[in-house]
Amino acid sequence: MISKLSGATPMKFGKGEAFVFDSGEAEYVGEGANKSSSTVTSTTQTVDPFKFQKTIRFTEEVQWADEDHQMGVIEEVLAQIQPALSRALDYGVIHGINPFTGDPVTAMTQRLVNTTNSVEYAATDAPYVSTDAATAAILAAGGVPNGLALDPVLAAKIASQRIIGTGQKLYPDFNFANEDSVFEGLRAATSKTVGAVGVATTPSNLLAVVGDFSAVRWGVQKSIGLEVIRFGDPDGGGDLKRNNQIAVRAEVVYGWGIAELNKNFAKIVDAVA
Repeated sequence: MISKLSGATPMKFGKGEAFVFDSGEAEYVGEGANKSSSTVTSTTQTVDPFKFQKTIRFTEEVQWADEDHQMGVIEEVLAQIQPALSRALDYGVIHGINPFTGDPVTAMTQRLVNTTNSVEYAATDAPYVSTDAATAAILAAGGVPNGLALDPVLAAKIASQRIIGTGQKLYPDFNFANEDSVFEGLRAATSKTVGAVGVATTPSNLLAVVGDFSAVRWGVQKSIGLEVIRFGDPDGGGDLKRNNQIAVRAEVVYGWGIAELNKNFAKIVDAVA
């Protein structure tokens, strides 16, 4: 989701700062007229690192059966690790939660859900009503939105809109895929990570985030590939050898920061909830 709407920035490990400079507009100079000096202003954007990991245990018997009979069980389970680590970025940037427990992480102070620009979505309204209101709030704050992060509930409402009489899609450029999807001129991406239903311990009631996603600066600071662990107790589940088990683990450290949250983002929440 975040990776689709906001491109990654190369980063080194640890806390960091990024600076955004503005020197205003160019000056017209008439013939023989004096030239003025422009004032440069800068905005500081902090970037904080956060580590996520996923560890999976197998019994040695499962490993042996998988190897001998080519069942593909382990490959299927391991294929879940990378998507989970990718979703972790969304849960952190959007909600500031630990996806494993669903609880808020105090250190994750930069989260999109904290924007003070909030619009309520009513099921009886056309989808553009709430997105237009969110866009208006951002424009009033001085920002210009370019993207839309959607929960499947609101995405389904958009996809179901039809032209009366013909049955044709009202928004043919919108689809559930995260690639090349557009709604009302905004790049759109759909994911369950937006609402975090079933993951967040406290329901967010979030249906969408509208904003300038270039204001989210994120990157992978450190990636630790798949590691096979055969000894010890790596996750508190007991000694591996004693339990005839092995464990596999992958880790990633993301860094992210959000510039001028209330200028660049607005959220759409469920009015009923």
